[in-house]
Amino acid sequence: MKPPVAARRDHERSRHGDVVNDPYAWLIDREDDEVLAYLKDENAFTEATTAGLADLRETVFQEIKARTKETDLSVPTRKGDWWYYSRSVEGLQYSISCRVAADGPTPPALPQDGSALPGEHVLLDGNALAEGHEFFALGTFEVSPDGKLLAYALDVVGDERFTLKVRDLATGEDLADEVANTYYSTAWSRDGSTLFYTTINDAWRPYRVHRHALGTPTEQDEVVFQEDDDRFFVDVSLLRSERFIEITCSSQVTSEVRLLDSDDPTGTFQIAAPRRDGVEYSVDHWSHPGDPSRDLLLVLHNADGKTDFELATAPVSALGDHTAWTPLVPHRQGTRLDAVDVFAGHLVVGYRRDGLTGLAVHGIDADSGTPAAHGEPIEFPERIRTVSGSQNPDYDSTRYRLGYTSMVTPSSVYDYDVTTGELTLLKQQPVLGGYDPADYEQERVWATAQDGARVPVTLVHKKGVVADGSNPCVLYGYGAYEISIDPSFSIARLSLLDRGFVFAIAHIRGGGEMGRHWYEDGKFLNKRNTFTDFVACARQLVADHWTAPDRLAARGASAGGLLMGAVANIAPDDFRAIVAGVPFVDALNTILDPDLPLTVMEWEEWGNPVEDPEIYGYMKGYSPYENVANVQYPAILALTSLNDTRVGFHEPAKWIARLRAEAGGEQDFLLKTEMDAGHGGRSGRYTAWQEEAFTLAWVIDKVSAVE
Repeated sequence: MKPPVAARRDHERSRHGDVVNDPYAWLIDREDDEVLAYLKDENAFTEATTAGLADLRETVFQEIKARTKETDLSVPTRKGDWWYYSRSVEGLQYSISCRVAADGPTPPALPQDGSALPGEHVLLDGNALAEGHEFFALGTFEVSPDGKLLAYALDVVGDERFTLKVRDLATGEDLADEVANTYYSTAWSRDGSTLFYTTINDAWRPYRVHRHALGTPTEQDEVVFQEDDDRFFVDVSLLRSERFIEITCSSQVTSEVRLLDSDDPTGTFQIAAPRRDGVEYSVDHWSHPGDPSRDLLLVLHNADGKTDFELATAPVSALGDHTAWTPLVPHRQGTRLDAVDVFAGHLVVGYRRDGLTGLAVHGIDADSGTPAAHGEPIEFPERIRTVSGSQNPDYDSTRYRLGYTSMVTPSSVYDYDVTTGELTLLKQQPVLGGYDPADYEQERVWATAQDGARVPVTLVHKKGVVADGSNPCVLYGYGAYEISIDPSFSIARLSLLDRGFVFAIAHIRGGGEMGRHWYEDGKFLNKRNTFTDFVACARQLVADHWTAPDRLAARGASAGGLLMGAVANIAPDDFRAIVAGVPFVDALNTILDPDLPLTVMEWEEWGNPVEDPEIYGYMKGYSPYENVANVQYPAILALTSLNDTRVGFHEPAKWIARLRAEAGGEQDFLLKTEMDAGHGGRSGRYTAWQEEAFTLAWVIDKVSAVE
């Protein structure tokens, strides 16, 4: 079967005196019958080309399924008079959200067989909600402070445009209150009488916060805040102390917070500190037990050169005045403060140092209302690991719930007793079939980038694998938005490791693994560092004999898909195969079009090529679609979804079409488009396992055997 050939059509783009013909621009129209027919032809070609992998795909799928405990429960989380949890049932695609009445501070024991807890109340059954839909996802899931109502939102298309509903938890019936085109965030007033929610504009930007009095027509809901600057997303939430409802406006480099007393839902939001370009801050609240006038705000910020952030305090009475911020945990270059969780008697600071995460607990003196400046780090046995705060909705709790994982340790849930310092394992992700972490090894190596920067690489393999250059290997990368790809466990990955693969993560610039400078050195006119860092990591793995170029596959998604396209152009001989998921490969054309979703906000990540000729020329120099060459490329598998709002399906469609037309040598390019899905792919856990099995089988086939 021959691959489909996309029609070439003249479409001229002119900017800054540069005239370019874009022959596949027509593929952007998802309503065009010819476009849809072309995508279906590509799917048919991919299916036919990979038909010989059907048995391997089924084998990998069964391996994932056999290692997964299909009927299982999450660790219950205490909020008010209830323990909340979710459970899965063998054979069902989606989780079931539940609660049981609480009778003490200790979570109820989990049944070994994963069955329901005694006295269970089902809040939402995702399987029932998904019935009749090809796609299903939940957005917001917020129980009112009194535990009587649930605000939840559904997406049955994949475009992340949600329908908001309210459920009476006593009857299990939905109320008449319903709103379309909402975003992820909602917030209840303290008495549960009022619900705040966000809506999106035509560019898929959450820009408005609405106030809804329960039981009134939603058409009458007041817009309490509107953000007109296209760079900013708007979010609304109820702080853990439940004293304030918070509106956060965030661009890529600037933020602004407004607060409203949750006991006065009809009141007016007050600015915590006016926005200043380049200043990011977040706010949490500590409530003094006896004197509300001594309440504190905890402010995490990067103002005044605090590039790796500082934690400050301020009296609530100083709302609107950033000069009242008093340092508590001072800025320390090289230790990036990521988050702060505030409770009645303590606060927990999340940080990263030397490319690894950590948590530190600071006590709060209730009489003086003074948090301790020094925090006690929570210790863990593995050097290479990822730790972060988990669900902690109870403001008065003296136990801190956290998540822990590594490349060899399955996802684990712990409670840390703030009083005693005791760390208690509540649950570790079950891995069936006799998995033993001691059978695998993880380690960290360092690659040297073109400019001399040292780039960390985390890798894992089965014990006994020898670094002799013969091992198949997958190198994963992302490198954007200051998002860190930290070490973590994967059941699906075992299907690679048990076949002798080495799996590695390149912690490249553009991400946040090594602090704020790591991000800034991989954006704007430094973006090429992201790509050359990844190539340096690949070459380091080869130099250390972990693999060889003809045994090496690269993988990335979204902005990591841009990475895949860029390294395919600059170092095609370094890889045997490349998997690009929902890839941002037509970057320049997208960022030139302010009418597309997210584009204007993206100017603070990539630069503004509309106005700046230097940015235009720089982006044109690395955008994968613009730089396809007549060379031998690695085998490429591009995965996308028709309803993806974040990265349009047309980007990989155009890229693959151009590769077919202009690349040299033997061509092995596949495009697979999910016709009923969004940015995260198809929904449902069994479907997700099948899709991952498809990808893994393709990778195994490409790099497991040297020709």
